Amino acid sequence: MRKRRRGSLALTLLCATALLSAPGLLSGTAFAAPDPQQGKSLDQVRKDIEDLYREAGTATDAFNLAEGETKTQSAKIVEIAKLVVAGQARITGLKSRAGAAARAQYRSGGLPPGAQLALSNNPVQFLDGSDRLRQGEKATSDLLSELNRTQSDLQQYAKDASAHWDTLEANRLKQEASKKQIEEKIKAAEELESKLEAEQKARLLQLEQEAQYKAQTAWLSSGALKESTGAAATDAGKRAVQYAAGQLGKPYVWGAEGPGSYDCSGLTSQAWLSAGRGIPRTSQEQLRLPKVAVKDMRPGDLIIYFDDASHVGIYVGDGAIIHAPRPGRNVTMAGAGSMPIKAVVRPDA
Repeated sequence: MRKRRRGSLALTLLCATALLSAPGLLSGTAFAAPDPQQGKSLDQVRKDIEDLYREAGTATDAFNLAEGETKTQSAKIVEIAKLVVAGQARITGLKSRAGAAARAQYRSGGLPPGAQLALSNNPVQFLDGSDRLRQGEKATSDLLSELNRTQSDLQQYAKDASAHWDTLEANRLKQEASKKQIEEKIKAAEELESKLEAEQKARLLQLEQEAQYKAQTAWLSSGALKESTGAAATDAGKRAVQYAAGQLGKPYVWGAEGPGSYDCSGLTSQAWLSAGRGIPRTSQEQLRLPKVAVKDMRPGDLIIYFDDASHVGIYVGDGAIIHAPRPGRNVTMAGAGSMPIKAVVRPDA
């Protein structure tokens, strides 16, 4: 427990040091310097930018979900296509067998050999022919039943394929709508930032760090970690954390799953995949994983943020997470309480 307090304190001091060493903070320059382009305080501009990126994050989740569904439906259509090919080949074989039987019947004067023997005056041939006739009738009945069943299967395959195509098209439209929304939100946020001067951009970053520091400090002060059980990471959890740590400094790109860039859930899903456990792709789907209390969380657990579950990070211990924040930022370490926590989930519960 003492080690954890030292770790949490170290993280808090790290955040504070970053803020205090940032240019302009000790020079008396106000954080809320007015933005002449917008007529708003710089802090309000920061909030507007964060809101836009959060909305882009929500749309990114919708895009990723639709993309995953598209891949699933595409795979099902390919599977159905293979079944159709196999069914058609089976029907061809059955028709060939039926044709062979018909040709044999024609050559024997319209009666199959079994029927001819059944009509024989020789008692032995009659009994033998009757048996063959019954066998032939059963074979013909089985052949027709199998042909009908295979044709019925093909009709069902056609219906299934049509349904999957409809779902595929619906997901494509969802992807396009989400992509458009993502691009619009990111463009709007970038335009807001582009109107700021270099000094204002530097102060904007300071404001962002200050907001995170205040939130983390308030979270720690609330006693969120005082009752922490200090559970050790599992082997899989350790591998997931190691993977995430290896991605520090790589850029955020929406929809990316590595290895050169990531979005928030792309990072967490790949981290756990590297640990040998596949988990859902989006933060909203990751929210469905088994939940644990904050006091019981351990390294490797995922922390889901905001009411709409639009962001996720991987807990690394000592009150810190590694996450891919937003466009324009890189994979980084941050305070676990620097954003509103919705839930903590455990991929290897």
